[in-house]
Amino acid sequence: MGVTLTKIVEKMELRNLTPDVDMTQREVKIPDINRPALQLAGFFDHFDCERIQLIGYVEYTYLQTLEYEHKMKIYDTLLDYGIPCFIFCRNLQPDPEFLEKAVKNNIPVFITDKQTSSFSAELIRWMKVELAPCISIHGVLVDCYGVGVLIMGDSGIGKSEAALELIKRGHRLVTDDVVEIRKVSDDTLVGTAPDITRHFIELRGIGIIDVKTLFGVQSVRETQNIDLVITLEDWNKDREYDRLGLTEEYTEFLGNKVVCHSIPIRPGRNVAIIVESAAVNHRQKQMGYNAAQELYRRVQENLKKNM
Repeated sequence: MGVTLTKIVEKMELRNLTPDVDMTQREVKIPDINRPALQLAGFFDHFDCERIQLIGYVEYTYLQTLEYEHKMKIYDTLLDYGIPCFIFCRNLQPDPEFLEKAVKNNIPVFITDKQTSSFSAELIRWMKVELAPCISIHGVLVDCYGVGVLIMGDSGIGKSEAALELIKRGHRLVTDDVVEIRKVSDDTLVGTAPDITRHFIELRGIGIIDVKTLFGVQSVRETQNIDLVITLEDWNKDREYDRLGLTEEYTEFLGNKVVCHSIPIRPGRNVAIIVESAAVNHRQKQMGYNAAQELYRRVQENLKKNM
């Protein structure tokens, strides 16, 4: 699994300095970059040659101080590795000899006018999302008050209808039916929609509707962190449901734990309002206030007074 150089060039708006090099089949598989400062000084031990190599102002200025023969030797050694590509930042122009040797070794060279630090941060962030471990699950993902709420449950239980009601109340749809979850870090899961179903919702009895067309661009978004999972299930009168919320329950995706609430469904319950309340309550907990713990504290204080 990798991201193609063609996609990187298009996303980062790079200019190709080696059009004779075929890059259509090339992929980058490591979501990180390397600034080859030590390599330009001749130290190639532990060289991360599988990463994109970024040349900034410091590396470029150092190259200008080298004698011609020594510089050519460094170029030959450096370009002999199977490097995915070189990117020169700040609109710095590489030597003609460097471009000639790059073409000879079949290594693409690109250029951008962006600052080195900001460009590297943007490239790493984007590649981490593109190359993150990914799974697909059945569910609906919505942005509710800035909280990414993943609604799960059996087919036909009302997930899409709840999402549609949330959209009408001003919240935003990320994806319906299929959610692609990527593990961007040990703390962050990002959900997206497959290209083929993006912005569509299936409503039984009506069919497919285009949310973006019906409700406008403000009703959808491309990606969203998954902060909260709500599992809808049929009401079971014999089951004990959590009524206080003193202890958090979690579900796990790709090794990351996410807070999960099981919501029993029966006629008359407004699922959209429940989802909204759960999202706001989750934000409140993240900000340090837990209503259940506050109630527990008041009860304990009242018991002490009565005793």
